[in-house]
Amino acid sequence: MKSVQIPEDLFCDLFLYHVIGIDEPGARIKAALEQKMEALKRHDLYTKYRTSENEAHREEARQQYLDSAGILKNFRW
Repeated sequence: MKSVQIPEDLFCDLFLYHVIGIDEPGARIKAALEQKMEALKRHDLYTKYRTSENEAHREEARQQYLDSAGILKNFRW
């Protein structure tokens, strides 16, 4: 199983929410976890792009990565 690092602020918010029972950081937790999940998805696409043995799969993963990263088509190579 892989490990995922999170910022200290997110960890503290998770602690407050789950252990202490304070509901206030719920929205911040949701936003931070969504950002982290998007970053994980982009990392996975980049890894597929760099390690794929098939040129067609490599190009498909590269295009998906650039789309998810928000790179405009005008700035792509």
